[in-house]
This record gives sequence, C-alpha cells and structure tokens, in this order.
Amino acid sequence: MRMLIIARHGNTFLPGETPTRVGARTDLPLTEEERARGIGRYLLARGIQPTRILAAPLMRTRRTAELAAQEMGIDSAVVQIDPRLTEIDYGPDENKTEREVALRLGHAAAVTAGKDPDMLSLEYLESIGNQAIELWNTRAVVPDGWIVDPQALMNMWRRVASETLENEIVLCVSSNGIIRFAPVITGDYDGFCAAHDIKVPTGGVCIFTSEKHGSWSCKIWGVKAFKNIITNN
Repeated sequence: MRMLIIARHGNTFLPGETPTRVGARTDLPLTEEERARGIGRYLLARGIQPTRILAAPLMRTRRTAELAAQEMGIDSAVVQIDPRLTEIDYGPDENKTEREVALRLGHAAAVTAGKDPDMLSLEYLESIGNQAIELWNTRAVVPDGWIVDPQALMNMWRRVASETLENEIVLCVSSNGIIRFAPVITGDYDGFCAAHDIKVPTGGVCIFTSEKHGSWSCKIWGVKAFKNIITNN
C-alpha cells in the first residue's frame, strides 16, 4: 500500500489580529506551534510513521514539517524542501484583508459586466466579490487577477502521487491554495469538490491511500489534527 499525507501549515496570525491573504510572496513565520505539533501527534497516535517528509520552502510550511517530525521522533533534518508545494500567488490581493479582496474582485466584476463601480454601493461590490471567493472555496475557480494554473497544480499532485512508491508513507506540508487541488488524484475532482469542503484548516490533515499502485482514495480530509488527538485515539 502507498500512503500520501497532506497537511496544511499552522497559524501565521495571532488571536485578535486581522488575517490577510498570504501567498507565495509573503513569508510569515508561525505564531504558534500547537497545530504543527498536533499533526505529528495525530499521526503518531495512529501508528503512522512517514518514510519521507516534503515541505514547501516558506517559513510557515518548513517549520510546520520540522515540528511535526519532532513529535514523531523523526530528525527534522530529514525534511526535504520541495518548491512544487509553494503556495499560490494572490497577485493584487497578496497580503490584503478579505474585505479588501472582496471589494477589488467586486470592482473587477462590475467593470467586466460593463457597469460603473462608482455607481454601486460598497456593500454590493463586496457581496459580488465574496461570491468569487466562495467559488474558489467550493470549486477552486480562480478569482480574477490571481496567478494560479489549476491544470499545472493538478499535474503536480499527480506527479507527487506517482512518485510515492509501494510501502512508502509520504507527508507533504503545503498551503491552502495548493492543497485544494490534491484530490485530483482520486480521478473525480469535481465529485470530490461537490462532497467536501476543499478549504483545509490550518493544521489540517488529509490522507490518501492506494493499494498496489491502483487508484487513490481519500480516507481523511481536512481533519483538525490538534483537536482530534485524544478523542479519536
């Protein structure tokens, strides 16, 4: 059997801080260790020991992988940096608040529709922008201006899956924008999106398995590892 574990990094904002869209060009450190360590504890409690650990080069993903490895008794030096797992680029919305993002997207949508944004209320523009964000969160439809190639990311996950050898357990630590394309390895991405919340929480864990190089199936998706260590033991 092959196993591919995909985890999202821990928190990059403190409680009370206003979060922003942090992508490939915003390299923030973790603000806490619990979610990262929770990934390791969650896997350890289930007798899952990765044979390889890959992480995107950003501080938040690299450090999450190191802390998870430590909790499993694995030398953090074995973490391999894999640039393919680097978060997407949010273009003009990089490091902007969700409201700023929604307003810009609403403005862009109004222009595309031939409307004058100055004649529309901010509430209306924000609501239109939020619709675009909702499509991203439910169906991975890329909002206007973001630098994302869905097909390339799907092909990347197919390669990562194909590189996982028989009897290997590979842990990949990445970010929300990248992880949502991983279910393509099941062969039914649209169906998966219809049945799941593809937005994985910070410290969330996803597990895919494949029997004898057969098709991949998702056993766990987006579980909050740090909250499920004891209750699911």
